[in-house]
Amino acid sequence: MTSSAEDYAPHPHIGGRTAVLRALAAWRGAAPGAPRVVLLTGDSGSGCSRLLTGFLMLCEPEYRKRLPLDEMDPSTVPPDLPAPAVPAPAGLTAAQFLWLLADHYELAAGDTEEVFAELAALDEPVTVVVPDVDRAGPVRAADEPARLVREVLAPLTAIGTVRLLAEVPRALAAELVGSLAPGTVQIIDLDAPQWADPDGLVLHAQAALDPEFGAPGLPFTVVPSARLALGAAIGRRAGTSPLVVQLAVNGVLMAPEGFDPADESRLPTSVGEALDLHAERLGTDPLTLRLMLAPLALAEGAGLPVQLWTRLANAVAGQDMSQVIAGGMLLAAPFVQPEDGSEEHRSDEDAGEREADADGGRTLLRLLHPAVADEIRAGLPDVRAAQSRIAMALLETVPEQDWSKADPYVRDHIAGHTLEAGLLPQLLTDPGLFVHADPVPLRAAVEATPVGELDAPARTYMRTAPLLTRTQVSATMRAALLETGFVEDGLPEYADAIHRLGLDLPWRTLWSLPVSGVSAVTVGSLPRPGEPAVPVAVLVVPAGTPGARPVGAPGKEADSAVLVHGLIQPELLGDAEPGQIMRPSEDERAAAPLGLSRGADYLRVWDRASQEMVTALISDTPFTAADLSPDGILLLATERGVKALRVLAGGAGLAS
Repeated sequence: MTSSAEDYAPHPHIGGRTAVLRALAAWRGAAPGAPRVVLLTGDSGSGCSRLLTGFLMLCEPEYRKRLPLDEMDPSTVPPDLPAPAVPAPAGLTAAQFLWLLADHYELAAGDTEEVFAELAALDEPVTVVVPDVDRAGPVRAADEPARLVREVLAPLTAIGTVRLLAEVPRALAAELVGSLAPGTVQIIDLDAPQWADPDGLVLHAQAALDPEFGAPGLPFTVVPSARLALGAAIGRRAGTSPLVVQLAVNGVLMAPEGFDPADESRLPTSVGEALDLHAERLGTDPLTLRLMLAPLALAEGAGLPVQLWTRLANAVAGQDMSQVIAGGMLLAAPFVQPEDGSEEHRSDEDAGEREADADGGRTLLRLLHPAVADEIRAGLPDVRAAQSRIAMALLETVPEQDWSKADPYVRDHIAGHTLEAGLLPQLLTDPGLFVHADPVPLRAAVEATPVGELDAPARTYMRTAPLLTRTQVSATMRAALLETGFVEDGLPEYADAIHRLGLDLPWRTLWSLPVSGVSAVTVGSLPRPGEPAVPVAVLVVPAGTPGARPVGAPGKEADSAVLVHGLIQPELLGDAEPGQIMRPSEDERAAAPLGLSRGADYLRVWDRASQEMVTALISDTPFTAADLSPDGILLLATERGVKALRVLAGGAGLAS
């Protein structure tokens, strides 16, 4: 239990938790005996996020000036130090979170191992606060919080100069502690007696009922004695959960009719009771409320568009819920929070590329707290079946199965629903979805699926996805990346399908050859008597490469060879004599409409007349050679092999 001296003012945001604030202040000031790592945990809804927010107010130099520090218990106020790094993992993959941290410290790391090494090499100790680990990941069923703990937080705690404070689910906190030396880490469980704050819960309830802080004028809010008595009862019944206090107060203030403040048995002791008691007070079957809220409990991303709520509720319930939802706003209100949907949509480079993105101002709905979603999900007889029905309902909304016209929520989050339903592999054969869906959640869902369950196009997507998420390019350039990926993987029918999507792609991939060790490439032509010359690609490859001719003086062992391949037609020309091949002259190259510039990891094709870039290419493996024919066929080599692209259009972008 937390005790506080009456002589000190409580933290204005937290209103209690003195014992926890003392422990966190000691951690922040590296007091003698204070642990280097503190893990804040508790049941969902126990107030970890609110507590951490209040503590960070004390750690931010500018915000400290707004707090009554002189009136607060000095042992709860950390020293005035530079603000710690606070990378927020909500919605991010473990890798994205790590790079967010690397950006904060301006590290020059090239991979994840280098990030940890450079953090360890910094001159000053590194202080990091990580809130909301439970909210990590763009797809719930991918279990990103566990990956974040194992792949990022565990390596961070192994660095002796890192001081870490993280809000972590209880099971993952116990796992993390097991990897650390005794004395290094402290777990603060807000539901444990030594850290719980029953007095604070009572104060929280009483303040929430006070008209001075926005409560409506009701008999049990305007009369101080009634308000204090009801607040004390709500706090007692809530146990250790601030969320239960909030839900109880929300319920009685939004629907006070029929509420008897003297009947303490009608106050909730859990999130589930808060749902059921509120439904009963409004004369509704509690199951109806839970079915009504089920689509929000199963939703992905920032929330469910209000336009989809009824359709998905019907799907989960297996019956028409439209009248219940239309007349049930008072029933759902204590548990639902509307959000502005303007941030729901990605900003594509191609303006107007998706008509569906024009309604960015629509309203999204989400449940007030993840613990409410957990309670509703736990009450469903079969979550997988419910997600299957939701997925089918979402697919029915896609006009003519054209993903460019799909609702943004459907387009970007159908993968999360089908992943939990066990249906994702069946969906991963549609090039239109690959092109138009947000690559971050789609990649997370695909990577959470066992590779053995993925068909060939999905494996191409998984291989290409790192470039899609890294470059954040438009749908057109995602299509271009995938088109060449399908050709590389021997799936020309999927590459052709990409071209039928109606996008103005900057090239068509003519062929791809998986040959390693290419050190140089050049375009040319092979004369034929009485016929037009055959355009060819000449590749310098290691000696011994099948189909290649050795280079060097006769009788001497060659260390390289030449491979001749059709420039337009995907065929090896093993009988071609390299000495007969004609290369473009410098005058021919200078007169060509397109030019080529090359860096270590990029290629740029530009228009010689306007000097404007036509397209740009980057690669996840370094370019080893490149050439451009006078008629606009780009020949390029990486460690993976060689491919030829016919440059088609003028939209600048990125590809591999």
